[in-house]
Amino acid sequence: MPATTVITIRIPKELRERMARIDINWSEKIREFIAETVERYEAMGLVKELRERARKRRVRIDSTMLIRQDREAR
Repeated sequence: MPATTVITIRIPKELRERMARIDINWSEKIREFIAETVERYEAMGLVKELRERARKRRVRIDSTMLIRQDREAR
């Protein structure tokens, strides 16, 4: 089993009472939420990095020159 750590949060007493009335494994739900959120943010970071790399690779060329060349070739 992988090493684990404990995280403590504070919630309003009323919310805790409402949670107690629902038969859900809250620890598991919170672990799933945290894992999904971390995965989403990591994916967004990868997308941002890929966009930055793509922006740096773009070829900068004067489009009017390409249009003139195309017209002259006809």
